[in-house]
Amino acid sequence: MSQDKDLTCKECGQTFTFTAGEQEFFQSRGFSEPIRCKTCRDRRKAEKAEQGFGGGGGFGGGGRRGW
Repeated sequence: MSQDKDLTCKECGQTFTFTAGEQEFFQSRGFSEPIRCKTCRDRRKAEKAEQGFGGGGGFGGGGRRGW
């Protein structure tokens, strides 16, 4: 069984805990361990959404043309 790990955020330099439960979740999905704390991940996600890179609508959510 995994144990909690202390990691350092690449963005702000703060130490954050990567819990055993989070490690199992990440591993089950094939994700790498995080390099940013939750605060910085959320901020980065919000910035990308403002720029039009989020939401699953493709490149900027332009929609389909039916011709």
